[in-house]
Amino acid sequence: MAEVKKENWLKRAWGRICRYFRELKSELKKVVWSTPKQVLKNALIVVCCVLVVGVFIWVFDFAAQSLITGLLNLFH
Repeated sequence: MAEVKKENWLKRAWGRICRYFRELKSELKKVVWSTPKQVLKNALIVVCCVLVVGVFIWVFDFAAQSLITGLLNLFH
């Protein structure tokens, strides 16, 4: 029975690395990139949502702080 000689680990690793970059290049060709106008629109939507949530949290925090302060003053 003939013994099959394996490639050394360096050649196998190099082959896997090359295959990874070939597949990466192939996948990146399939990507549909956003236009600068779409990026700006999406960024503005994110900023507005962050501001709205921030204001909501601030109002809730202020109300909770006022309630706790009121209760502490009531019982002291």
